Formats: sequence, structure tokens, C-alpha cells
Amino acid sequence: MAMWNPWRGCHKHSEGCKFCYIHKGDFKRNIDTNKIVKTNNFYAPIEKNKKEEYKIKSGQTVYLCFSSDFLIEEADDWRKECFQMMKERSDVHFIFLTKRIERFMDHIPNNWDNGYDNVTVGCTIENQATADYRLSIFSKLPIKHKNIICQPLLEEINIEKFLDDIELVVVGGESDYNARPLNYDWVLSVREQCKIKSTHFEFRQCGTYFIKDGKNYTLNVRQLCSQARKANIDF
Repeated sequence: MAMWNPWRGCHKHSEGCKFCYIHKGDFKRNIDTNKIVKTNNFYAPIEKNKKEEYKIKSGQTVYLCFSSDFLIEEADDWRKECFQMMKERSDVHFIFLTKRIERFMDHIPNNWDNGYDNVTVGCTIENQATADYRLSIFSKLPIKHKNIICQPLLEEINIEKFLDDIELVVVGGESDYNARPLNYDWVLSVREQCKIKSTHFEFRQCGTYFIKDGKNYTLNVRQLCSQARKANIDF
């Protein structure tokens, strides 16, 4: 696994961004998250060592732009070059997430066709309104590998009708002392929808405030992922 953040910075875009960990961390370091800037790692996928070998090894999964949104407006002049690098490195698999899926068709390269074999796009949703809007667009896009990321999940949602070409659905709660609670029933509901459609499902993390069987729990950040794994409901 490798990380590639060609730029950093983002703007809060919808309800799921309210307690964004990037904004929170930047605030502590006196960094203006709303300023989108290129990073020194912009050319990471094609950088080579002294032996003229790629530093990112063949076969790796590369998590792209997890310090921003890959489709953010300020990066429009830089994105074409990123697609070129993804095309060059067809031997590794890139994954990026976006809350701006409505911008996708206007910002893909001419050789995209039905999608690159080595690129997965994750559409992030948080409630029924964003699910209905974003997934209705996402379902029609020419992308070979599609994931849906329901994180943070803020309410019970129904996405069954959008699951036909989805490879994976990820569900998770919010991690913040002001976090909105995650109800385990919502998680199980999404899981049941995935089972009906034979779509892979992953419960990635509980929320700081977690409701299960009518009981309220407050969890430490370090427990969120481990407690989700203990539920053993992935498939």
C-alpha cells in the first residue's frame, strides 16, 4: 500500500465534512486547509531510484488524494498530468474518493473510454439526500471499478437500487468529540442491501458515539476500527 497526495487542502462540501479530520488537524498546526496547493510528492508514481526502478513497486495499491478531493476545482489544471501518470503506471492500482462526482465527466482524459483497468473510484455519501443525488450520477459513469463509501454514515439509507455495478460498500462512523452518533442498525441495513445484490461489504469503523441494541457507547478513537472488526460482519 502506498499514499499519493499530489495536492493538499480542501473545502467542506456537504454534511459529511462537518468534522473533517483534515481540517481539524490543520487547525491545530495553523494551516489553512482551504488553500489548495501542490505537494512535493506530485510525481511520486513515476519517481525512480538510482537503479532507474520505480520507487512505488509494481503490484501495489496506491491511495490517491486522501488529503483532498481528487475532483476539487482548484486542481483542474493539475489533474490531467495525474491521469497520465496513472496510465503510465498500469502495473499499480489507484484508488481515489470524491464527494464531487458530478464533475467527473468534464475532467477525465480523452483516452479514458470506459475507464482505466487500474483505477477504482469511490463515491462518498453520508445520508439519503447525498446518496440519491451522487449515486444517481455515479451509476451512469464509465468507470471499471466502483466503490461506495458511506462514511460518516449519518442516518439510515437505502442504496440497493444503486448497487448493480458496485464492487465494495464501506460503512463507518464519525470520529470527533462532537461526532454525530452511528446506529448499528443503519450498518446492518446497508449490509443486508449488499447481501441482496451480492456486493462486498466492509464495516470500517464505529463512531465515537455508537448506538447498539438501544444502548449508547462512547469509544476512544483507537477503538473505532478494532471494534468494527470485532463485529465480524464483512463479506
